[in-house]
Amino acid sequence: MIKEYDLITYGRSSIDLYSANIGAPFVEIEAFNAYVGGSPLNIAVGASRLGLKSALLTAVGEDKVGDFVLNFLKREGVETEFIPVKSGARTSAVVLGIEPPDNFPLVYYRDNCADSKLTIDDVIKADVGRFRMLEVSATALNVEPSRSAAFFAAEEAVKNGVPVLLDIDFRADQWHDPRAFGVMVRAFLHYCTIAIGTEEEVLAAMLNDPKQIVIKNQQISAPEITGDINNSIEKIMKSGLEALIMKRGHEGVSVHFPDGNKIDVPGFPVKVVNVLGAGDAFAAGFIYGRLQGWDWHKSCRMGNACGAILVTKPGCSNFAPTLTETLEFIESKGGF
Repeated sequence: MIKEYDLITYGRSSIDLYSANIGAPFVEIEAFNAYVGGSPLNIAVGASRLGLKSALLTAVGEDKVGDFVLNFLKREGVETEFIPVKSGARTSAVVLGIEPPDNFPLVYYRDNCADSKLTIDDVIKADVGRFRMLEVSATALNVEPSRSAAFFAAEEAVKNGVPVLLDIDFRADQWHDPRAFGVMVRAFLHYCTIAIGTEEEVLAAMLNDPKQIVIKNQQISAPEITGDINNSIEKIMKSGLEALIMKRGHEGVSVHFPDGNKIDVPGFPVKVVNVLGAGDAFAAGFIYGRLQGWDWHKSCRMGNACGAILVTKPGCSNFAPTLTETLEFIESKGGF
């Protein structure tokens, strides 16, 4: 089958209300800036800005917030043909405080959200076989019918020779039991070529006891999780992955392989304004590199650069770097 598009991402989309008072405690915020977000949306936009032909498979509500999201995506050149409008549901929302360098309280509004109502029929209409890569956010596995639709998308991808990348996107408050997150991730990994996650997300994928998770100050996107990271990596690699990319913040990433080997790829230290969305920017840059045929090291450096640029900005996809901006940044820091 001819590949008409480079990338399709599957899962969340939202309006993001980010504190306009950087550094202010959440209770003292006076105003918010309206952006768009959701990990798959951020990745699709980031990839588009780098020059890839990307599409987003999500859903929005029959509301003005959905119009806001769709209008942004169209301006960014992201294909919106596969985004259904779900009557009776709402486009989801996120509210974020920004207190650099390490305090980013986050509140989700996802009751009756449209993107959780994606169906197998929605996936069929998107025709995953037309894409060079499928990226899925693990949050899309938390409820039906989105869960079954995601598994169906992965099945179709494998059947059509399309590599599947899983973002081990862990949001503890989106699961009725955090152990269910691990159950779903472990099942989904068998369809995947590559998985990307933080150390905390890798541990969450192998969670045995909810007491291993501690969320302080509404830091939902950065919980503290205890466990044996080496054992978790080893178990994940047994699923058949070609590689596990573990994000390590300013230190860069580690690429783990089935034979037990790994490579460490350094990051680009910068002054942090907002870490939310940095991982999505990394994914966009990394995917760009892999689809150009680059090796693991160069692809990860591209991802690290995109993430480093984004953390100096106050938002997510609205501030995703272009290809020229990213390459100039890398060159200014000594190159790949």
